[in-house]
Amino acid sequence: MDKVKDQEIINRISDTVRSTSDIDNELFKSFNVKRGLRNEDHTGVIVGLTKVGDVVGYERNEEGKLTPIPGRLIYRGISIEDIVKGAQSEDRLGFEEVVYLILSGNLPNRDELNEFSGMISRTMYLNPKIVMHILDLVGKDIMNYLSRCVLELYTFDDKPDETTPENLIKQSINLIATFPTIVAYAHNALRHERGKSLHIRHPQPNLSLAENFLYMMKGSQNYTPLDVKILDLALMVHADHGGGNNSTFTVRVTSSTGTDTYSAIAAGIGSLKGPLHGGANIKVIDMMKTIKANVTDWTNVAEIDCFLQKILNKQAYDKTGLIYGIGHAIYTISDPRTVLLKEMARDLAVEKGREDEFNFYSLLEERAIYNFMEMKGKNVNKQVCANVDFYSGFVYDMIGLPQEIYTPLFAMARIVGWAAHRIEELNFKQKRIIRPAYKNAAEIRKYTPIDKR
Repeated sequence: MDKVKDQEIINRISDTVRSTSDIDNELFKSFNVKRGLRNEDHTGVIVGLTKVGDVVGYERNEEGKLTPIPGRLIYRGISIEDIVKGAQSEDRLGFEEVVYLILSGNLPNRDELNEFSGMISRTMYLNPKIVMHILDLVGKDIMNYLSRCVLELYTFDDKPDETTPENLIKQSINLIATFPTIVAYAHNALRHERGKSLHIRHPQPNLSLAENFLYMMKGSQNYTPLDVKILDLALMVHADHGGGNNSTFTVRVTSSTGTDTYSAIAAGIGSLKGPLHGGANIKVIDMMKTIKANVTDWTNVAEIDCFLQKILNKQAYDKTGLIYGIGHAIYTISDPRTVLLKEMARDLAVEKGREDEFNFYSLLEERAIYNFMEMKGKNVNKQVCANVDFYSGFVYDMIGLPQEIYTPLFAMARIVGWAAHRIEELNFKQKRIIRPAYKNAAEIRKYTPIDKR
């Protein structure tokens, strides 16, 4: 009986919430409030300065008009294309180099990179007490596992609240190195909870972070050198995306209060978990399953266009009118991460015997952009391109990784940017807590005595 009564109370309050929480869109315009911190031309409101990274998708002329340009992602002043191509030209992995660059602000020389890479691989090993804690946790989502483990790491830190540059760097390297181990162990713990065998493989000191993750997830015989290379690339291109993406901004906001590293990073994990942020590639995979089930000929442009138009008209898939993986808040003509990932995805598709599927993705990308621009482009006054989520889920699937770790994979990379932005936030000479303002839109009312309500 109590449960029934409690539900009635919840329903009654919920009914009022629907009306009291709604704010007329015209009020945002009348008060000149930047909803979602976005300007009318869809650009982000500038709220801070950073030297960590930059995301460029357009140029603004003297009159203020925006001109779309091929997208650029820049780490510490260096384009991601140059970083990736530099590593590929020497036939080596590049994630550890990116970590060093983003944390320190400078590229390492060969000796520095070798020493740093060795430090990362050694630090991946987790305290057995933490391992047992991970295995004891019960949960439904690995992102929640990750968040809880990060908060637990506070208790294993001798100086958890110290914010000197030296301690922040130490904490950052520890988190960057242990994220893959936590994710791999959490995945295996979930598998065991579902009746599968439990496999705990300790990270190997002679392997890169990317290969160690595949080793801990799958064992040494179940991945190829190309799997390692493309996972390393995915980590490189996801490592940072400027200070304005939601999870990084969350880390900067919480860090500005002076809180500890573990609390700030846990907040970032919570932000990244959202389907509008880190969970987007799973939506692409889910959407693609629906498209494959409804498009019988993967080479038929007319059939593909017909179904995409149904999606855009809110008649198919989840009826939101969105083609997931198409469009980005900043990138217009191209997303540099997509360009780089797509290049290697083609090679991976050949290795895995999935060329037809890759060609379908490629054609779908082309037709999705065309149909969006034809049906909605003029109304939103924005050019769109495929974002990195369009191909990342497909890449992870070809590697043989389960969907439940796609967003944790994102976190494994983005922890690098989170850490660097936190360090920067705490080392401004004129630090100030981030505290924006909200305009109250409620009417002033008099208090009504309880007997007269």
